[in-house]
Amino acid sequence: MSPVESPESLLNGDRHVKRRRNSTILNPRSYVTADLWKQAPVLKGSTKFEPLPNVRNILVTGGAGFIACWFVRHLTLTYPDNYNVISFDKLDYCATLNNTRILDEFPNFTFEQGDITSPSDVKKCLRKHKIDTIFHFAAQSHVDLSFGNSYQFTNTNVYGTHVLLERAREHGVTRFIHISTDEVYGDVPIGAADLSETSLLAPTNPYSASKAAAEMMVSAYRSSFKLPLITVRSNNVYGPHQFPEKIIPKFIMLLQRRSKLLVHGDGSPTRRYVYASDIVDALDTILHKGAIGQIYNIASKDEISNTDICHRLLEIFGARHKTPQEFQRWVQHTEDRPFNDQRYATNGAKLAALGWRPKTSFEEGLKATVDWYQRFGEVWWGDISRVLTSFPVVEGTEIWTKEEHDALPSDEELGPEENGTVWTKKALSSLQASGGTIA
Repeated sequence: MSPVESPESLLNGDRHVKRRRNSTILNPRSYVTADLWKQAPVLKGSTKFEPLPNVRNILVTGGAGFIACWFVRHLTLTYPDNYNVISFDKLDYCATLNNTRILDEFPNFTFEQGDITSPSDVKKCLRKHKIDTIFHFAAQSHVDLSFGNSYQFTNTNVYGTHVLLERAREHGVTRFIHISTDEVYGDVPIGAADLSETSLLAPTNPYSASKAAAEMMVSAYRSSFKLPLITVRSNNVYGPHQFPEKIIPKFIMLLQRRSKLLVHGDGSPTRRYVYASDIVDALDTILHKGAIGQIYNIASKDEISNTDICHRLLEIFGARHKTPQEFQRWVQHTEDRPFNDQRYATNGAKLAALGWRPKTSFEEGLKATVDWYQRFGEVWWGDISRVLTSFPVVEGTEIWTKEEHDALPSDEELGPEENGTVWTKKALSSLQASGGTIA
């Protein structure tokens, strides 16, 4: 079964659940072909340190996702005789086994499907593989989705982290590296000093609030149980293997389809960007040289606005964009998020003192990213068409456009059935008015 040809019903326990029409179901486990992942370059970081004597079995949560898969590849290939790497992933909509399938032949790599919100899944994995070190990447991370599905963000990011911490405490790990985000600091005014690791947390959206709450749980376990914890807060990461819901891969795939770039609001918010191989090197540095109990910012100086990303990508694609008229031929401004931080800015001096510096300029990283998506973007995850719309809606592995999801009836308001799908007159009118497809 491919994600493009979604089934009309999916087995859920002992009962069949009807798929709601006009959705795409991405199936990360089944959509794996050797022709695809064997052709892709095997991307990782560049650092290599003296292996740690008390580290042997490393659990990486969310290992089939974007940043974690880079780190999994790096550890597996760089330390084949020293570290066993266990990739633990639920295989949500944005993950794919294509990201790590190339490692299956290596004796120091294992994939385990499991959910961080399941205490039994986590306990079983920790015991089975005698885990001594945890890198916790797994999270709901797309800010846009957090405005409409915030319960899931709290469940995964807060409760899932709590489960891991409690099981790690019971199991007795020697290192637990928690991957957070610079968004926990909140908006940083233009001209203000870059924020250090001791700055107050002031999250402004459900996603960043859930990550800040997870950090509070981490801090509590550090204080109460002396769990050997390190927290990492990174700027925006980009590069090959990132699911195309995020701005850079989404814009690349839209241009590949000769479609307009969907820019939220006026396009002025900026973010600082770190290329994927550079964050891998940073995490490798923190593993081998970081101090237990510390927090480290992974910080870049490449601060880029959303509008500037449009210009840079149009330049790479050879699309005329110099005049306002030419630029507007390629850009469609949509409604903004309910709240959109203008910028984030963090100070990376603490990590720099350990010897880390970003090696990849934004220009170099962007070109490499475009090249990868031009080769693999349309086939790596399956049918990404609905992902490329403004504010797509995700539930589990099922994806709708915003208009399609808005047209679905609520549980309280049911109408006549049509081809196995329940619609209301109001829903049908709304979808037709939006130009959505009903057939």
